[in-house]
Amino acid sequence: MPEQFIWGIEVFLNGLMTGVLYSLVALGFVLIFKASGIFNFAQGVMALFAALTLVGIMEGQVPFSHLINATFGTEIHHFGWHVPAWLAIILTMGVMVLLAWLVNKLIFQHLVNQPPIILFMAAIGLAYFLEGLGDMMWGADIKELDVGLPQGINTTIDEVTYNLFGYGFFIDNLDLWATGIAAVLVAALVIFAQYSKHGRAMRAVADDHQAALSVGISLKFIWIMVWSLAGFVALVAGIMWGTKSGVQFSLSLIALKALPVLMLGGFTSIPGAIVGGLIIGVGEKLFEFIVGPLVGGATENWFAYVLALIFLVFRPQGLFGEKIIERV
Repeated sequence: MPEQFIWGIEVFLNGLMTGVLYSLVALGFVLIFKASGIFNFAQGVMALFAALTLVGIMEGQVPFSHLINATFGTEIHHFGWHVPAWLAIILTMGVMVLLAWLVNKLIFQHLVNQPPIILFMAAIGLAYFLEGLGDMMWGADIKELDVGLPQGINTTIDEVTYNLFGYGFFIDNLDLWATGIAAVLVAALVIFAQYSKHGRAMRAVADDHQAALSVGISLKFIWIMVWSLAGFVALVAGIMWGTKSGVQFSLSLIALKALPVLMLGGFTSIPGAIVGGLIIGVGEKLFEFIVGPLVGGATENWFAYVLALIFLVFRPQGLFGEKIIERV
């Protein structure tokens, strides 16, 4: 079997793993857009904020320590204890639920039935506020995140592929875990959205706020629930990306890579977020592997956006999005 073909298989598999991580971020966008019609530009920053909070709790860091020390001339940085990963994750989820309640209470409950551009601008403002808040609370230095997930090459896959092809595939254990977790998340969210009472209420709120209120659906509860779910998805994505590359402020930029995923899969489809992520992940890796050497490389930076532009021209609603027909 030709070496290039074997390497291509390895690139394909790693692309699938990367695509799953993209999909985790895109899921947060889809959840909020389905329930409120808000394009949550802050989703990437929410993943960053969740990861920063998780590391801060695990390490026993004092929130706002830099601000406190600068104001009072103290040298306080840590409480002196370390919190187990499982407990820190639970506490961080509590912080994200509180954040969801505050976002609804202070911002979006005052913007019911406002034009989409107003909601979008509010989401942009929220993104920059959360980024600044995370900086003040936990500091801007790069942090290492370790919640006990296995990392490094999977020796079983390496040995099996070496025996089959004479070449061992490098597949990261963390990527395998991310794939499994994403599969469980997607299945749970699809079941919740399609078959649960609150899932149906979520779709009703997305269709018409006033109509949903008129039949007794609590808009406040639905929005808090959806933002909490998006916060949970952001926490999972933050754990995966933070474990993979460290918790740093560039982590918020993963939201930009989620945009092509949404354009391909559709802004209203949970399965579409996964399929779109896989297409982007595999596509950019294979394109870099095949075409990159011919054009000087670095094609991963722009391939996803070019593919999304093509989809916008020929199928603007995405593969799984709902086609909107307006009659005048």
